[in-house]
Amino acid sequence: MLRWTGGMVTFDIAVVGNGVLGLSAALEVARRDTGLRIAVVGTPHRDRAATPAAGAMLNCFGEVTQYTTRHPAVAARFALARRALDAWPDWLARLADEAGEAAGGSALRDSHTPGTFVILSARSGRITDENFEAMRSALVEHGEPHEVADPADIPGLAPCPDARPLRALYLQREGTVDARRVLAALEAAAATRGVQFLPATATALVADNGTVRGVRLDDGRTLQAAQVVLAAGSMSGELAATALPPGAVPPMLHGTGLAVLTHRDTPGGVTHAVRTPNRAATCGLHVLPSPGGHYIGATSVITPRAGAGPELGTAHEMLRAACDQIDQQLSAAQVTAWLCGSRPIPLDCFPLLGPSHSLDGLVFATGTYRDGFHCSPVIARYIADVLLDGSTPPDKDLSWFTPERPPVQTMTVPQALDEAVAHCMDAGYEHDLRIPALLGDTHLADGLRQRAEHLYERLPHPIALQPEIIISQLLLPARSPDETQPLTWLSDYLHAARKHYGCLDQAS
Repeated sequence: MLRWTGGMVTFDIAVVGNGVLGLSAALEVARRDTGLRIAVVGTPHRDRAATPAAGAMLNCFGEVTQYTTRHPAVAARFALARRALDAWPDWLARLADEAGEAAGGSALRDSHTPGTFVILSARSGRITDENFEAMRSALVEHGEPHEVADPADIPGLAPCPDARPLRALYLQREGTVDARRVLAALEAAAATRGVQFLPATATALVADNGTVRGVRLDDGRTLQAAQVVLAAGSMSGELAATALPPGAVPPMLHGTGLAVLTHRDTPGGVTHAVRTPNRAATCGLHVLPSPGGHYIGATSVITPRAGAGPELGTAHEMLRAACDQIDQQLSAAQVTAWLCGSRPIPLDCFPLLGPSHSLDGLVFATGTYRDGFHCSPVIARYIADVLLDGSTPPDKDLSWFTPERPPVQTMTVPQALDEAVAHCMDAGYEHDLRIPALLGDTHLADGLRQRAEHLYERLPHPIALQPEIIISQLLLPARSPDETQPLTWLSDYLHAARKHYGCLDQAS
């Protein structure tokens, strides 16, 4: 029982957020120092959190794209994912042991399905082709176990005849684990080590004299703590803004995603994870085995503010694509759960990891976009290093992800515009875009670029945004009839960041 005095309770460490990163960090710290008082703040229902809706793919090479080797920040993110791929077997085994049978340790082990098939669908364009080839090259370069698979031999793969895969790869060490069982095991393991859980929502950081003092809760009470870990997913940006200077941290966007759990009355369907390569405006179509059926995912709609829920159109396209490209029989499956989560996406699409420079005692563990679940073992260990030892990153990789930074720019503005248009065209081809051969697609591509350039010109300090940000904010106006609306928050941030950092350098 917590003892509140004058509306306050005191801990050594407060972890804001009870998703996979917050729980993993709390557990890792508790493992190393049993004497610390650790609290995890978060509501049990985890409304709109990313982890409960995740397919929980343990994907490293499956996430490789043509950009992975083009900039050191992207290479650093890949290096983080590679360390996580190596860490997962022991991490999962230890977690299952610590959770015990009462919390489903055996079920957690059984939920791990190793192996991922990556398919290159006939319904794809240039970007998807290039990303598939980049993935194959990375597997060879790094000596990662894999096989070139015949799509006809993939168990359960039954696409429409006109969507049959052109090529396929089998990634032996990747695969899936049940995200919901991992959360339950993390909670149980942390509780056995004395971690306390506060079923509340943090509304603000409490700080003075350049030092964090705790967090304010939605019921008006205050949780005092010498150190605070900000692991609140897509809501982390709003909390950071309550105590840090404007423009210090890249704004956090909400990547609303929908996934579906299904049940099949008859046996069949894929027995391993089957996915397509990543592309902007999507996180790779994927169908994963789940108890009694399959998990289908996932949409990704990026907005500056949390939306009311997934969009009907993107949900329709996802489900249709899964039936067409992976298994026609999914159309007869029964939906047992609609899963909705919000991915935490910083403006530059790179994680926010490590200590704050402006506020002593504040540590970030958020902004991981699609990689948070997979990278959680390594991120948890790094956060524990920072909290317990005050250590800096063991190598230069993690320094790219320092939370207080100007936006990382991995290309020039013209390159970013070109890439965004190419990604947008690719999305069209996947969803049945048909252009008469006599016309070609040049006019459509030119029109998209002109639109993006027109809106870009109205930014006070144009920077090279990632293709998915350009697409979601500049090329898809249907979500905002007022064309100025998507630019207001971005212009305000760019003004503040320029004032805070002095300049926003372009990529070289």
